[in-house]
Amino acid sequence: MGFQQGLSGLSAASKNLEVIGNNVANANTYGEKSARAEFADMYAAAMTGSASNNTQAGIGVTVATVAQQFTQGNITPTGNPLDLAVNGNGFFQVEDASNQLQYTRNGQFKVSNTGNIVNDQGNKLMGYPADAQGNIVQGAAQPMQLPTGGIDPQATTKSTMEFNLDSRAAVTKPATTPSIDFTDQKTYNNATSVTMFDAKGQDVAVSYYFQKTGTDTWDVYATANGTTVGGTAAAPSPIASMQFSADGSTVVSPSGAITLDIPASTNAAGAATLPITGIQLDVSGATEFGSNFGVTNMTQDGYTAGQLTGVSVDTTGKLMAQYSNGQTKAAGQLELANFRNVQGLTPLGGNAWKQTAASGGPIVGVAGDGNLGVLNSGSLEESNVDLTAELVSMITAQRDYQANAQTIKTMDQAMQTLVNLR
Repeated sequence: MGFQQGLSGLSAASKNLEVIGNNVANANTYGEKSARAEFADMYAAAMTGSASNNTQAGIGVTVATVAQQFTQGNITPTGNPLDLAVNGNGFFQVEDASNQLQYTRNGQFKVSNTGNIVNDQGNKLMGYPADAQGNIVQGAAQPMQLPTGGIDPQATTKSTMEFNLDSRAAVTKPATTPSIDFTDQKTYNNATSVTMFDAKGQDVAVSYYFQKTGTDTWDVYATANGTTVGGTAAAPSPIASMQFSADGSTVVSPSGAITLDIPASTNAAGAATLPITGIQLDVSGATEFGSNFGVTNMTQDGYTAGQLTGVSVDTTGKLMAQYSNGQTKAAGQLELANFRNVQGLTPLGGNAWKQTAASGGPIVGVAGDGNLGVLNSGSLEESNVDLTAELVSMITAQRDYQANAQTIKTMDQAMQTLVNLR
């Protein structure tokens, strides 16, 4: 027996304790991956590279590698929309101050004073930008940046109404002109309204009036901020005449969308609104059944200007900007990276790794594509360290250290016996 075996055993056991201690220390580090020390035995070799004979004892142990274990950690909700967790394979890509890419599983991101999305080390999250319409422009990834401006207004171009007109209602069309008096409810059966928007994003209150003119036939009139749409104030004309099938389930006429031109008017605040022309009004979902009048759907695609109020990230990594006018628009999309050999990555500290020749180059894409995982917004991935298992491994490593120390002590006693021979 020589001292070499015991010394190598002490060194290996000490290294194992270091690895276990690091795992325990990072049990609460988000995105942390546990590691394990992997050992290999050592033999004295001849010049030919093989052991000199089959009876040769080994000369100890060495640490072959410290291998990180990239298993999935538990995902914990946090409620912060910029806290992100990858559920599955893949790494976030971040760019450091020297424009070098790093890879991380820690999704604790924030907004910097320049509008970039960064982690605690100040590294910028990488992804694809979006154009002015919110379309993702895929290509080379670049640092993600939140928009600073608001969203421009959009004039109404189309509207949809779904409603039921009561087939039991009486005919209300007057026998004399004008054909309708908007201030006299006896001249129409029902009314409803919707807010539309002009090119400046100014609101226009559009009211619709439904007047039964005969069996299964109805005239539809409209006003915009009290201004008659169609005809004149003295002689309004309907914007459409609706004809229903005998069972009331289908609109026979008009067969397509109604083209609606809203004239200039004055809104409730006293501001002059712009004309809105060419609105396509879809009433194909209307019915005429023997039940009370009711509107089940009323939509239009216009909106006023809005300011940025918040952001959210969906499962594919799209960064959705939310505005004060209720609109949302994509501001970019995160790019994830994966590697053929993730254990070949070199840890850099700060919850980051860098690629090496052993890991191979990154395979990039968006969350959910290929073998890349999906993103959980408002959540973080916990460390995958199993604290109970690590404490048990610590006891085993301690016993291993003590046993190797015992071999050195025994060798020392044997040497002392030889020295004492006279």
